[in-house]
Amino acid sequence: MTSLESHGMTVLRRLLGRHDRSLVPAGFRDALTREILLTEILRVKAVIVTVSLLVAVLTVIFLVAPSGLMKISHGQFSVARLYAVYTPFILAELWVLRLITRRMALHGDIPTLRRYMSALVETSLPTFVLYLHMNWMGPAEALGFVAPLAYFVFIILSTLRLDFWISTFTGFVAAAELLAMAMWYHPAAFAGEPAPEFDFQLIRCAMFLIGGILAGSVGVQLRHQFEASIAAATARDRVTNLFGQHVSPEVVERLMVEGASTASEIRRVAVMFVDFRSFTAAARLRPPQEVVERLDGAFAVLVEILDRHGGIVNKFLGDGFLALFNAPFEVPGAAQHAVAAAREMLAAMERINEATTWPLRIGIGLHFGEVVAGNIGSPRRKEYTVIGDTVNFAARLEALNKQFNSQLLISAAVHDALGEAGDDAVSLGAVEIKGYDRPMTVWQLG
Repeated sequence: MTSLESHGMTVLRRLLGRHDRSLVPAGFRDALTREILLTEILRVKAVIVTVSLLVAVLTVIFLVAPSGLMKISHGQFSVARLYAVYTPFILAELWVLRLITRRMALHGDIPTLRRYMSALVETSLPTFVLYLHMNWMGPAEALGFVAPLAYFVFIILSTLRLDFWISTFTGFVAAAELLAMAMWYHPAAFAGEPAPEFDFQLIRCAMFLIGGILAGSVGVQLRHQFEASIAAATARDRVTNLFGQHVSPEVVERLMVEGASTASEIRRVAVMFVDFRSFTAAARLRPPQEVVERLDGAFAVLVEILDRHGGIVNKFLGDGFLALFNAPFEVPGAAQHAVAAAREMLAAMERINEATTWPLRIGIGLHFGEVVAGNIGSPRRKEYTVIGDTVNFAARLEALNKQFNSQLLISAAVHDALGEAGDDAVSLGAVEIKGYDRPMTVWQLG
């Protein structure tokens, strides 16, 4: 993790704290539309299942004990009529379901007019059922039976539309159609029944309208939660993409999860310094663009190898970098992984050099020991890094490659951690190292 961390968290907070279009990536609206269509699919399926279950229950009752239904409907109940209403309604809902699925596949949305037409058709189903009941049992008895309560099923399910006005429209349709049926439709066969009181029916219908408004309010709240979740996800992707170009994906993940408050800690870490030999002198003879492309190409290969072995690039140092194993994350066998990565990096550079007119030679220094790892810096700018003698010694080892004309030098601590895997290491003996009072044992690996 580099000094970009502090700035990264600031960007993240801004992205998560505001949801205006200027800060949200272009894919936000597409993602939100998709989530809304998914809830719409859920709503249509719920309607289909609910209505189908009711029809199935009525069918079973009719087959097992028809006398009850006949008594309630005054002998007018008919399975044929039931399915005559059920079949076209379900076919219409299946068509809506297919339309939504196709729109999702094409990354489109459902036109607003179609949404309102769908709400009108669905909410009118209880009205038609009420019409049948009024013809069977009379207006007064039908208005007190179950058909008016069915409006609430569609009002509740309208919440999944995540649209305040469509839910309110659903409540309005239910209220208006129920009031119309109560006040103006009177079957001739029951003309002797008293006319319903307008005030009583108006108050009852107002409850359906209020129910629609409340369902719309809940839908809006759900929509806002969807927007917040999607904005957070797209912001996370945006920051990940930004910082993933500078540090390893694992460090980005820690940045996103833990933020910039990671406390300093003492860890045993394998520290790797990598440097391109004589790169500056060769770069003076080439155009800047060629220099950048050559360096970027080499870094891409080396960093990919590090990632596979559990290492992370802590910071780039011009034509080199500092890599860590076992910080900031646990990597069992850190020293072994570091050596394996170093060997693979040398082999990869040999392959690259065979296919280019500008061969590059790298020097690697590896040491294993305790470091202080954490966020270090000023209150306004910090960076995740490691400090301590282990880091200094690894840097000195890398510099010794010039003296011994080698490419990979390791400390005695790394050699001890390798065990039998380090049998091919060649001891260079006790070597005088700048900054140290006594000679230190150094090993060379091919």
